[in-house]
Amino acid sequence: MNTVVSSDPRMKTMNVTEDLIIAELEDGRIISVPLAWSWRLSEATLEERDNLEIIGNGEGAHWPDIDEDISIRGMLSGVPARPPKKRVTTSELGITSRST
Repeated sequence: MNTVVSSDPRMKTMNVTEDLIIAELEDGRIISVPLAWSWRLSEATLEERDNLEIIGNGEGAHWPDIDEDISIRGMLSGVPARPPKKRVTTSELGITSRST
């Protein structure tokens, strides 16, 4: 009989504090990254941070209120989320529209 064992890390629980995103893995490890790595979670309310769902059989977490997803692989690889680029409006550039 062959048994396939996944080497992919799986999350058991996830918590968000004032400073950290903390995941407890099924293999017993506890990993964390700075809260600042997720600009959406950094800007979220406590209620929004607490409303999370573990997804993909423990591969990550999803926060439906703020549409944020964080994977265990992403936490382990050390790649923070980038905030969106600010769009510059024509008025900020000093461009006025002309009426015809």
